[in-house]
Amino acid sequence: MMTARNVRAASQTSIATEHASKYLQQLCKHFAHKRPVTFDERNGQISLMTGECNLRAEDASLLVRVEAEEASQLPQLEDVVVRHLVRFAFREELNVEWTQG
Repeated sequence: MMTARNVRAASQTSIATEHASKYLQQLCKHFAHKRPVTFDERNGQISLMTGECNLRAEDASLLVRVEAEEASQLPQLEDVVVRHLVRFAFREELNVEWTQG
């Protein structure tokens, strides 16, 4: 939930994986050392320096939405999230295609 910031830009992706809940939890635990994070087995939220990352684990996919004040900040948010997910999912190749809006 965005509170202190106005959301003016967002992008999302649906990543096909049988390990969505595992990756969601790994990503949230990783960032929890430095950033405000809330998560459970199905939902997660990470407050990053330039925006928010919301995650939802479905049975066969991980839904990821990043939100920022400026559209120019989205590529950095997308990159940070994907780089970490790829590291955790080294046993499989993740197909990530972001859509704006």
